Amino acid sequence: MSNKTNKLWTKNFSIITIGSIISMLGNSVSGFAIGLMVLDYTNSTFLFALFMVIYNLPKVAAPLFAGPYVDRFSRKKVIYTLDFMSAALYIILFFFITSGAFNYIILLFLTLIVGTIDGIYAVAYESLYPNLITEGNYSKAYSISSMIYPLAAFMVPIASIIYNKFGTPAPLFLFNAFTFLIAACFETKIDYCEQHLVTNKIEKFNFKQYKLDFKESLKYIGQEKGLLTITAYFCLTMFASSGSGTLFLPFFKNNPDLFSNIPIDVVTLFSIITCFGVFGRLVGALIHYKFKYPTNKKFAIAISVYTIIAILEATQLYFPIVLMAISFFLVGILGVTSFNIRISATQSYIPDTIRGRFNGVFQMLCTLGSIVGQLLAGALGEFINERIVIIIFMCINMLGVIFIMYRGKEHVKKIYNRNV
Repeated sequence: MSNKTNKLWTKNFSIITIGSIISMLGNSVSGFAIGLMVLDYTNSTFLFALFMVIYNLPKVAAPLFAGPYVDRFSRKKVIYTLDFMSAALYIILFFFITSGAFNYIILLFLTLIVGTIDGIYAVAYESLYPNLITEGNYSKAYSISSMIYPLAAFMVPIASIIYNKFGTPAPLFLFNAFTFLIAACFETKIDYCEQHLVTNKIEKFNFKQYKLDFKESLKYIGQEKGLLTITAYFCLTMFASSGSGTLFLPFFKNNPDLFSNIPIDVVTLFSIITCFGVFGRLVGALIHYKFKYPTNKKFAIAISVYTIIAILEATQLYFPIVLMAISFFLVGILGVTSFNIRISATQSYIPDTIRGRFNGVFQMLCTLGSIVGQLLAGALGEFINERIVIIIFMCINMLGVIFIMYRGKEHVKKIYNRNV
């Protein structure tokens, strides 16, 4: 790392953080609204799950192809170009909805494009972000990064109110377009000198070079047993958590009698309950920002967190509303702890010259697990009670904790138990 100062809030770090906050505000409201619109329009848990799968499907292939590319070309330019494209796309969605031309198939096509952009963006962003962090501030920086989603997600109840008032997500799409435009303008001001462009410089980047770069990334992951274990576990846990998460909203909508004593509609109730999870993530991020976990205990903390999350997610929909909200809150805190320990450790461990390729493979596998989980959970949710399906998925998650992460603990400790 070439930084000569331990100041975290440098110009470039501030810009990337502000840009992320602005764009995430728009994404949180439009993402919630479009999902709710699909569920209302189709009245099918499976078609709702299929919509989520279509969004995530290109995020399997896109990171795989994007990884070698972002290790050879400017990650900054990729980020702001994609944000400009997203702004244009959400303006198209706005006119698509307001014209009264809503069609499930067309929406799936546009969702496919959004998913492709998001898949490439994630690889470029995660590969650039560590380079904007000063030495010794990885854990604190990623705690700030993990605050952005919870803060933005507090917009979901507002999105619910606007959706119910207008009966359409169109105003939220327009808002999202403007947030992407503003974020892209901020990101053009990042002036970090991307060292990987010098180290990885080649005369011509063609398909042959792409294959060589991709093979190199697979070889690297295979040799790094700790990274291999982490990747395998998170692929499985994304399968389980995405599957169970897909069924939360359908559970509330399909079981209104369970909440008949609550004087609000089930969609608003769902958004309030999930806000407790969001608030938990915010609290967890603040804890990480203020305190550092003991270096030699990080793996023990992480595996305890994975276990508790699986237990709570398997049982929380059986709880009374108050306990359910508390459980969502606790899962939020624990989820940020899991994220922070993993990402700050891995991103500071991986060499900058190969970071894009690793992130591409990691994103691909995790997204693949997520898609399979969502699709399977949606299909099972058509015939089996949502709570039973979630228990099955969380049992699978526990098997991953025991037979993947715990068995590979000696390799993972070398990555997790470092001072970052």
